[in-house]
Amino acid sequence: MSRNTYNDVPPDILDNEEDNDAVALESGSDVEFDLEANPSSVQRGTEVIRRFWTTLPNAPGVYRMLDAKGDVLYVGKAKSLKNRVGSYARGQAHSNRIARMIGETSSMEFVTTATETEALLLEANLIKQLKPRYNVLLRDDKSLPYILLTADHAAPQLVKHRGARKRKGDYYGPFASVWAVNRTINALQRAFLLRSCNDSYFENRTRPCLLFQIKRCSGPCTNEIPPEEYASLVDEARAFLSGKSNAVKQRITEEMQLAAEELEFERAARCRDRLAALSAIQGVQGINTQSVEEADVFALDEQAGQFCVEVFFFRNWQNWGNRAYFPKADKSMTPDEVLGSFLAQFYDDKPAPRLILLSHEIEDAELMAAALSTKGETRVEIHTPQRGERRQLIDYVLRNAKEALGRRLADTASQQKLLISLGQAFAMNRAPRRVEVYDNSHIMGTNAVGAMVVAGANGFMKQHYRTFNMKSEDLKPGDDYGMMREMLQRRFARLVKEEPRTPGQPEADRASGSDDGFPAWPDLVLIDGGKGQLEAARQALAEVGVGEDDVTLVGIAKGRDRDAGRETFFKVGQPPFKLPPRDPALYFVQRLRDEAHRFAIGSHRAKRKREMVKNPLDEIPGIGPTRKRALLHHFGTVKAIQRAALEDLMKAPGVNAATARAVYDFFHERG
Repeated sequence: MSRNTYNDVPPDILDNEEDNDAVALESGSDVEFDLEANPSSVQRGTEVIRRFWTTLPNAPGVYRMLDAKGDVLYVGKAKSLKNRVGSYARGQAHSNRIARMIGETSSMEFVTTATETEALLLEANLIKQLKPRYNVLLRDDKSLPYILLTADHAAPQLVKHRGARKRKGDYYGPFASVWAVNRTINALQRAFLLRSCNDSYFENRTRPCLLFQIKRCSGPCTNEIPPEEYASLVDEARAFLSGKSNAVKQRITEEMQLAAEELEFERAARCRDRLAALSAIQGVQGINTQSVEEADVFALDEQAGQFCVEVFFFRNWQNWGNRAYFPKADKSMTPDEVLGSFLAQFYDDKPAPRLILLSHEIEDAELMAAALSTKGETRVEIHTPQRGERRQLIDYVLRNAKEALGRRLADTASQQKLLISLGQAFAMNRAPRRVEVYDNSHIMGTNAVGAMVVAGANGFMKQHYRTFNMKSEDLKPGDDYGMMREMLQRRFARLVKEEPRTPGQPEADRASGSDDGFPAWPDLVLIDGGKGQLEAARQALAEVGVGEDDVTLVGIAKGRDRDAGRETFFKVGQPPFKLPPRDPALYFVQRLRDEAHRFAIGSHRAKRKREMVKNPLDEIPGIGPTRKRALLHHFGTVKAIQRAALEDLMKAPGVNAATARAVYDFFHERG
């Protein structure tokens, strides 16, 4: 694959056109492009695209559209770069969303690939990495959990796994949630008595741990079970997870009967408990199918301009859970366009099963199947069933998608009502779209941490939460006002720099250019504190050029005896006031304040924990994990290293003269 950038070529127009790629604006945006109102920007963008088009090859590849700041607007793949890019250069017959994208385009970049399959995979990688504003974006970037039966140790381990599959062993999944994995592993431990401890813990045991006592491990660490019998348990677990559950249960049943006949009632009871555990695993799988051994089932539903993709995971004829996703896409996009783009990003960091079932036919199904087959080194099929048990399965998943999207829309409507009541309670011109709440936490001024939580129409926006480690040297320990000033100065100074407000900009369009369409500027800032905290916050905003008209600032003083419902509110230029005891806005404010308090305390505790286990060797330049481990293994403790002479340090394995000198100077210069 090669990277090429094409510049300074004469304008031309191409008449043939491929179908446009899926393009999307930020979710919920009310701004639409008007061709008659902005013809000049479309013309400029079209001329930019024409200049690049002339020298493009008739080869597959990926193209990127960039705005004037160099930010990526859109990533698309093409079987022929020349034909696809030429379709944008016609300057007419474009939808509003595509016309707006063209109008913002100031430059383009291209990557040619050997095949269209490579282009499809690269497109998915770039979309997930760059998050372009005009692409369909998969919002949930968490990796799905798996069960791993390791194969790199004499006594294999049964553990939960996330991320890259680098460790040797058998992976089973994915599961829809960590809870489902934990529940399954607990049942598997009771059924097969396999260890779940890490290798280091295993090697240092001198007697069985508690899991052995409660019959959830067979105790291979201290040879409570012969290696060949433990290997037999591993084989049974592997067979069960691979779909041979009936055969495994039959063998255990026969062993239980044999033990009973031989009057070995304890062994028979253990077999009985294992059978009960296996039945529990199969009993909680939800719906199972007779025609689908291994498949991922995708169903998409659209309501009120929003999309929901429900995914069910089937492995070994069992349902291993489901998960709902809410991709960001333009309202004008068709369901098959959204589902196709979602599918490419979904399998960007995980292997695909042998079968993928879809509720809607996608345009590049064969190409997608070929790409996933190449990536996973196994044949992948993509189908949209129309009848039979598989169609019934699609309908079941689609019903779940409709219910999930309905719940989300209901939650959003309720949240919007709360925001409206909040705006009315604080005499704002309109309901706030972004609310930020600030709090700080410390113990006698130590490990001071500031916290910011954010809420909007979709509830708490945890991806926008921020923590602030207090850095000012002038800050006195325990100075809550000073901490609030520093936190707000840093937050809004960066905001003014990165998202400057244009004079005369309409209120509805202010700074809504964040990657997920959520406003960058808050409409309402809540301070956990009274009049003093509010004044400190006002001064901090004024120092960075944020006026009282830009952001509504409100302080929340806790009620008498810190009781909820007795809060006093402070607003610049107004006397203190209270909200009615049963006002929904009051309960909403309490939720916001409690969330900020929880987040601040959690951040403080995490920082305090890091400080407690902090190793002085971490502060020495040039001392990495390997040399630190070598020093500790040789001397035993940090105090012994601190007392050691330079000659003794040089004798430690893996420590050269320069490292020994650095360690010696570090401790002795500190006195």
